[in-house]
Amino acid sequence: MPYSVVDLFAGAGGLSLGFMQTGKYDIKVAFEREPYMQATYHRNHPNVELQGDVCSADYDDIQRRYGTIDVIIGGPPCQGFSNANRQKNHAISQNNMLVKQYIRAIRELHPKAFVMENVSMLRSDVHRFYMEEADLDIVDEYQIPNKNTPLHLLDTEFVFDDALELVQNLDLIQQNLWPENHYRELNIIYKGEKNVDKMKKSLENHQHKLTEIAQTYIEDDTNSHIAQKSKEAFKAIMDYFDGTLEADKIHALIEPAIIIQRMLSKAKEIFDNHIHVDSYECTEKDGILANIRSFAVFDYLKGILTSGEDGYAINSGVLCAADFGAPQKRNRFVVIGIKKSISNVVFLPPRKIKDGHYKTVHDAIFDLEDVTPVYNLAEDKEGIPLEPKDQLSSVAQQLRDSNILKNHIITKTTDVAMKRFKALHQGENFHSLNDSLKTNTYTDVKRTQNTIYLRLDYNEPSGTVLNVRKSMWIHPTLDRAISVREAARLQTFPDSFVFCGSKDKQYQQVGNAVPPIMAKAIAKQLASTLGRKLRKAEQENG
Repeated sequence: MPYSVVDLFAGAGGLSLGFMQTGKYDIKVAFEREPYMQATYHRNHPNVELQGDVCSADYDDIQRRYGTIDVIIGGPPCQGFSNANRQKNHAISQNNMLVKQYIRAIRELHPKAFVMENVSMLRSDVHRFYMEEADLDIVDEYQIPNKNTPLHLLDTEFVFDDALELVQNLDLIQQNLWPENHYRELNIIYKGEKNVDKMKKSLENHQHKLTEIAQTYIEDDTNSHIAQKSKEAFKAIMDYFDGTLEADKIHALIEPAIIIQRMLSKAKEIFDNHIHVDSYECTEKDGILANIRSFAVFDYLKGILTSGEDGYAINSGVLCAADFGAPQKRNRFVVIGIKKSISNVVFLPPRKIKDGHYKTVHDAIFDLEDVTPVYNLAEDKEGIPLEPKDQLSSVAQQLRDSNILKNHIITKTTDVAMKRFKALHQGENFHSLNDSLKTNTYTDVKRTQNTIYLRLDYNEPSGTVLNVRKSMWIHPTLDRAISVREAARLQTFPDSFVFCGSKDKQYQQVGNAVPPIMAKAIAKQLASTLGRKLRKAEQENG
């Protein structure tokens, strides 16, 4: 009998596919909230019951209808928080609760085993969650290590009278917080500080909305610090439009208002997310801080799930997809847990490729080089007929499992992008371009990631496949973008697996997915352990 499975945060279904490819698992229910991912999952896993928001999951009902659930799998989104980047308006990730939802599923379904995958940073002590009021008893009960982690609210240079009292009063916060669209419009201008030409273009594009919004603050006669800084900010915008202020003077005049709004937004997040604050303080060095305790996500998971006789033995580690036959160096942090009553030892899957002779981009997509991609969804509706081909690589033999090629779709290339495409050789990226080809694209070209405008190297595995449309990945030998299907090949999705939704959503789904070939290796290892231990238990019990 195959093991019954629930897949949480199923996405397009890469993890499910890998498990099902072993023939040892039966996915009963999958949870995915995004409609376009639901469409993809349903198309490729038509016999699986598909539900939406995992926060509304009724696990008692699932057990009544399907019986015992043997395995839970899934990769909860997990950003945690970062104080390092103060440009971000949001300090507290709404995805925090999703890891807790994963743990809830395990505690309510009591599966024999679980597999959780996520980005490799999850194992880091840096990856932490702020303490919520509801966490206090749990952290105490399971003795989860925690420490003070101040949330920075306002730099010293922007501190004003009553600011410390204000951040502790939700009513005052809400009274002074701009509507989100007002903040967004001004923040677009604020972020253009390093590229005046780009700022001018943004001012021109947003002039109508900014002019409309500005009147609200310029006409406000409230005699408070926040009202005055808001008035100064929007007056600067209007002075620019009137021709009485130069663009390079705008940033300094709107900065205080922007920074104060970020303070208010973060202070409101503390209330909205029921974060437990030990104290607020204002120091000469750091400005206004909220002293909040935090805990490492992995410590939280281990503390709860390994506790007691009914807990789980777990093993965890970073797995690289290339080690399991994917033509892609993609690292994922994997946690595997098995009931202690079944096994005290948990093994991660052994590497399939041990000599460093990894599968390459050439192995994955060379056979598609002579297949012309399409540009829009209408052209992709029927797919592209594929002729049989000899001398396929082992990867292509596995993945070329359909005589109709779907999702071989790309975006049209602009003249600027095409000039860049033609200038780049295999393995080169945006930083390899001549300075004349780097203008009018990115605010700070020196900080552009090495994955942007990357021309793939046929003789190497690719780097981590993300949304390759946004990254502008280039075919190794053709002057065009990598297609959705080619990106899917790098992820080891077979051609018979069809992605739904808009072009961008298709690229996004591929980039977010777990490589099925790695999921299959995990699934085989888990099935081997479970089968061996359960057979031994049956023999011992007669």
